[in-house]
Amino acid sequence: MEMEKRISLELRNKTPAEVAELVVDNCRSSDGEVEGLSDDYKELEFLSMVNVGLTSLAKLPSLPKLLKLEISDNMIVGGLDQLSEKCPNLTYLNLSGNKIKELSTVKPLKNLKNLKSLDLYSCEITTLEDYRESVFELLPQVTFLDGYDHEDNEVPDSEADDDDEHTAGPTRDGDDDDEDDEGSEGEEVGLSYLMKDGIQDEEDDDDYVEEEEEEDGVGVQGEKRKRDAEDEGDDSDGDDD
Repeated sequence: MEMEKRISLELRNKTPAEVAELVVDNCRSSDGEVEGLSDDYKELEFLSMVNVGLTSLAKLPSLPKLLKLEISDNMIVGGLDQLSEKCPNLTYLNLSGNKIKELSTVKPLKNLKNLKSLDLYSCEITTLEDYRESVFELLPQVTFLDGYDHEDNEVPDSEADDDDEHTAGPTRDGDDDDEDDEGSEGEEVGLSYLMKDGIQDEEDDDDYVEEEEEEDGVGVQGEKRKRDAEDEGDDSDGDDD
């Protein structure tokens, strides 16, 4: 999809002046320039144009409130002086995966006085000897380079995720495990209780059958004794005759 059309779709019935965040990753610039953006996006604070085929930032409009710019995986070789003119308040800039080779290419970034975090992953410049030390010396306002500060401390999560307004809260894994354990124990207790109950019912049924058999046996014996008594009575009457 062309960049200009993608930007139009991302407006979602808003006017350019109402947009604070704009993500148009993986669309396509027809001539390697920024397309579809204008000075009307004066409230824009976050802009992401990852892998859109950019070779130049010459047509980037004036974005005075822009704080974070993602333009990784493009083919930018220079012209970074445009950023200090168009986006003077940038605090975060991601240039990873571009065609930046020399320290002189990033030197204009020293005019971005508020720039705190700069990413140059996968750029040829990172293969230079003393790359990190040289960039920190060249850009003293930068605190984090490729996610780490001058002393190799990783960028805090709070700063890395600052642009994400929908970060989920911490999960209570421990509580969930406890609840699962309690549930499992409850199920086991319930199952053993039911099994015990079933066994008891079977035992009661067996006792009941035995009692019935005993009663039946007693009844049979009584009938037999009664018949024997009657037979004896008959014999005795015959003797009298």
